[in-house]
Amino acid sequence: MKKKPTRNMSLRSHIVFAGFCLFLLVLIGNLFWIQIVKGEEYRLKAEKNQLSDTVVNAHRGTIYDSNMKIIAQSASAWLVYINPSKISSEEQKTLLVDGFAELFELDRETLEKKVNRSESGYEKIIGKIDNSQKAQLEEYIKAHKDQKLSMIVGIDPDTKRYYPLGSFASTVVGFTGSEDTGRSGLELQYNTQLTGKSGRIITAKNALAGDMPNDYATTYDATQGYSLQLTLDEVIQYYLEQQLAQAVEETQAKYAYGIVMDIKTGAILGMSTMPDYDLNYPYTISSSRVLEELEKIEDEQKKKEEKLNAQFSQWRNRVISDTYEPGSVFKLFVAAAALEEGIMTPETTYDCSGSIKVANYYQHCFNHKSHGTQTVAQALPNSCNTFFITMGQRMGKEKFMKYFKAFGFTEKTGIDLPSESVPVAGKTYYDVDRMGIAELSSASFGQTFQITPIQMINAVACIGNGGKLMTPYLVSKILDENGNIVSETTPTMKRQVISEGTAKLMAEYMEQVVVWGTAKNAYVAGYHIAGKTGTSEKLNVPGENIASFAGFAPANDPKIAILIAVDEPQGLTTGGAVAAPVAGRIFENVLAYLNIDPQYNDEELAKATVTAPNLVGKEVSKAKLEAAGFTVKVVGGGSTVVSQTPAANQPMPKNGVVVVYTEETAQKETATVPDLTNLTVSEANRIAVNAGFNIKISGTTQSGGEVLSYKQSVAKDTVADQGSVITVYFRSSVNVQD
Repeated sequence: MKKKPTRNMSLRSHIVFAGFCLFLLVLIGNLFWIQIVKGEEYRLKAEKNQLSDTVVNAHRGTIYDSNMKIIAQSASAWLVYINPSKISSEEQKTLLVDGFAELFELDRETLEKKVNRSESGYEKIIGKIDNSQKAQLEEYIKAHKDQKLSMIVGIDPDTKRYYPLGSFASTVVGFTGSEDTGRSGLELQYNTQLTGKSGRIITAKNALAGDMPNDYATTYDATQGYSLQLTLDEVIQYYLEQQLAQAVEETQAKYAYGIVMDIKTGAILGMSTMPDYDLNYPYTISSSRVLEELEKIEDEQKKKEEKLNAQFSQWRNRVISDTYEPGSVFKLFVAAAALEEGIMTPETTYDCSGSIKVANYYQHCFNHKSHGTQTVAQALPNSCNTFFITMGQRMGKEKFMKYFKAFGFTEKTGIDLPSESVPVAGKTYYDVDRMGIAELSSASFGQTFQITPIQMINAVACIGNGGKLMTPYLVSKILDENGNIVSETTPTMKRQVISEGTAKLMAEYMEQVVVWGTAKNAYVAGYHIAGKTGTSEKLNVPGENIASFAGFAPANDPKIAILIAVDEPQGLTTGGAVAAPVAGRIFENVLAYLNIDPQYNDEELAKATVTAPNLVGKEVSKAKLEAAGFTVKVVGGGSTVVSQTPAANQPMPKNGVVVVYTEETAQKETATVPDLTNLTVSEANRIAVNAGFNIKISGTTQSGGEVLSYKQSVAKDTVADQGSVITVYFRSSVNVQD
């Protein structure tokens, strides 16, 4: 007979059933949580354990100068990483830390943290190492193969940015950071275009987390970024950088910066700030003066902060980011506006007494002397403050601001670089509502407002371009990896500011500023240089100046514009004495490089250099006849010329010295180079010839006895071959105080 379930048995069965149901609910809930709620997360974790996904960095696009010379280039490199989860002993940790610290000069404390992250499967150690460093690491791993470091250390393909020209246009080109991303300059501005598309290598892993054979790998190739062809010309950039560096050294200036622009298009042919830095080592301070100042700081935290500030300072492109009072260079635009509006004509005269009363105080000309009665054509070379104050007052603030705006001083130029300074009404310049008679008068000769150097050269180029204001630019073409043109910059005219007639008249006046005015030290024999100098006080640094020059050439058919600014020069401090000679030397080199033929007048022709005759292979008697007009010095007892100094077709002065050698074994005739500074042209030439040398004259020679030499290309007391050509630089010290 079946036993009837008791009440307790029934209760137990209900409890068991309820527990079973609860278990099922928990199981179903966990399955729902794992598969639905956390499904994607666990799927990714599974893939991570089952697949190795290696990123292959794309090569960044190349940056070229205008002649396709490489400025910036990416090359194959290597990235080193470790898998800390595979470290099984303290000895392995020690070997890894010691090896990485020694091979790559890495911080030991940081390395120790990485090797101790036992739960991590990937820790980057260093990227962008070259083949030699990779080989050293592989040798280190091989030397400790008993510790199986090869199971822990991985080496993947990477890319590294190289700058083969070092500091070339450093503040313009900029550099990339550790992630191959542009940090400054064109590298930052065009980062999207330069950055390529990374590739990937996806490989299956085995049960021991090792890579499976290549049959289990999928590769997605990286795509190189677009390349840039710049408007910068390596040769022009070299001349600019060379002269700016010399200016900093000779004047002990804080900075010097300059721009060379194609007048017709707005293309930037050269742009530089000195001191510069090596793009391959952007965090290394290049200025010896800054390094000396840092060494004086005892507090380590403060030294660290100041070093960081110094790094940002050396990366700064001052021609687009810094503002300054333009001083007397701005008189060009006041004169152009007054002529365009008919407020002044070429026949208008003004009597300068040396000062003029404005409101309750007097404004003076820069030399506090009377210029007497003069026209606009004379006022510019004299840089007469009182005449330009009068022009501004007759123009009125509305018309003044009309042209101030038209020449581009209230807006960014739009150049394709980051961090261009933004003009702000009421801050960098007075707007019409806040401009009184005092502000208008001061602004009329370049004070009480600030502009950027790029705004200044763009406005000066506008005058040289028949009154057309262009948009400056640095990138002419964007190219794909096969060299095909993706896009090309078309020169853009913003507006017609003044008429061609006014622009032509201004060019004539500006040439006179260089011929006999404050910019005479920018004079170059055979070339028509137009320009204006300026000297402005730095409002935030009492007693210090910015000396500047802006102009273009040839004045009768403008091709290039140049701006030079020297910040806080010591000793000579004015635009005419400091900046104009720098501009003159750049004009001389660049115009010759561009194959613009000189046009000498009779006086210049008498002083012009000629080319040395080719006397090699000729009999001595015939050589002397062919070298008529030169002093020929014969060395050796042979009858035929086997070599000569200077070499054939090298520039040398008329009536110079040619030393010819008639024996292959003859010793070169040498002499000690004399001091050729602080001399007139005739004195320098006579002393050089008497010592057996030739001189090439550079700089102004237009003002007779007031012009003296101040520098020579071969230092005095140097022993050099007789017949060598020494460049001697001349400048005037009279009427260049602005």
